Amino acid sequence: MHTYRPTTRVLTVLELLQSHGRMSGAELARRLDVDGRTLRRYIVMLEELGIPITAERGRYGGYALIAGFKLPPMIFNDDEALALSIGLLAARSLGMAEAAPAVASAQAKLERVMPPGLEKRVRAVHETVKLDLPRPNAPGSNDALAGLSSAAQMRQRVRMRYMSATDELTNRDVDPYALAYQNGSWYVLGMCHLRQDLRSFRLDRVLDVAIMEQKFQRPEDFDAVAHLNFSIATMPRAFAVEVLLKSDLKTVKEELFEWMGVLEAADEGVILHSQTEDLHWYARELARLPLPFEIRHPPELSLALRDCAISLLAIAQAAK
Repeated sequence: MHTYRPTTRVLTVLELLQSHGRMSGAELARRLDVDGRTLRRYIVMLEELGIPITAERGRYGGYALIAGFKLPPMIFNDDEALALSIGLLAARSLGMAEAAPAVASAQAKLERVMPPGLEKRVRAVHETVKLDLPRPNAPGSNDALAGLSSAAQMRQRVRMRYMSATDELTNRDVDPYALAYQNGSWYVLGMCHLRQDLRSFRLDRVLDVAIMEQKFQRPEDFDAVAHLNFSIATMPRAFAVEVLLKSDLKTVKEELFEWMGVLEAADEGVILHSQTEDLHWYARELARLPLPFEIRHPPELSLALRDCAISLLAIAQAAK
């Protein structure tokens, strides 16, 4: 069952009073699943924020916003509304747990405060635009994402239980420098005190997170995406690959995904150092490149590339 924070419940009280006008304390408490004393504390918190609320006792009493009170409307121009709508659509595809109901709720709230014309344009985008993003490896809940992002912002160490790809369970004390999303997965990157080195961890393998009191300093020049690409490219796998790409570094970077490997400039061109579990997949990736190359290692990759070429040739001949 999802656990709501007090701030969320306070804002829910405001939303209910805006939607229903007047509500009894018993009904509000029932909707929020709290007791009367806790509800009164939420009412006081709203009043301290400057929200004018009337309270009447008796059988027909209850709570209500002072007549005529409205929250200041949000005003968006067309470009801002379009950006928000595309952002909400993307959130559905970024592997965030419980994203669908959260997106629907946010979309409904935005549409409520927009002028009718703009509301129709935003709804048109929401109903007709589709984003083809990589299928995500979703975390079990948003708790890891929320907890780690908070810890990274506050620069506080975390302790987390982590299940590796080989089902090894470890407890890690980590200084979370930043979070990044790559190829369908969320990652947290930072200093792992168990390994005494920079590490990246997939959030769908993080079982729980606890923020600790220890503070840390993040390197000023830390590039989360660059480190993540390097980490993925150099992760030990079944086959170590070395390919000479006969072109310049700029062209190679434009043609290769950054996580494909580490690039090294050489007199003959650019050397690609990489790791892979699937030589046939790697051969297909090489075959799509519009530039000459030479496989230096392993020999099995050359055989996989030959098989790929034979298959492509057969397809081309069948199409004649």
